[in-house]
Amino acid sequence: MKKYFIRGLWHDHPALRQLLGMCSILAVTTYVINAVFMGLGVIFVLVGSAFFVSLIRKIVPDEIRIVVFTVIIATFVTIVDLILKAFFPGISDALGPYVPLIIVNCIILGRCEAFACKNPIRASLLDALGMGLGYTWLLIVLAAVRELLGYGTLFKKPIMPSTYNPLSIMVASAGAFITLGFFIAIMNKLGKKVT
Repeated sequence: MKKYFIRGLWHDHPALRQLLGMCSILAVTTYVINAVFMGLGVIFVLVGSAFFVSLIRKIVPDEIRIVVFTVIIATFVTIVDLILKAFFPGISDALGPYVPLIIVNCIILGRCEAFACKNPIRASLLDALGMGLGYTWLLIVLAAVRELLGYGTLFKKPIMPSTYNPLSIMVASAGAFITLGFFIAIMNKLGKKVT
């Protein structure tokens, strides 16, 4: 069972190996706090969706399974969106449309289709948690690099000396692509040594 959890953290990482979920990775990683909340939201939706998809996997006809998965995912995303709006309005505004877009995030629908609908609940939960944590650690590390170099802050608190001249490209779209490209290259290099 441990293998289901671990593979999402490294060997089968949803973003760095499968290149899934790129839209939100590139958009919400300007600040670490945004990445933390987005990651927690994705974990909640992944685990909740995996649980219910695995629970009903034997009674949902193949012809409507994607529609059923989408409704389940949309329910959990709505819960996340409403919690953010109620208790963390600043974060909700910062994440903007990317929280509702979790519904069509390839990681979540892909895990429901590729794993949860074919496996028992325990394995599905471990797979979802591993994939969610893998996605979240990348969001946080990528955001830390971008925020530190682009603003000189971490968690919006100054870290760099006052003489530091921020690299504005790091908080622009180009900086997100460049940084993610370096992470993918590092993952590929390290992956060859590990496997």
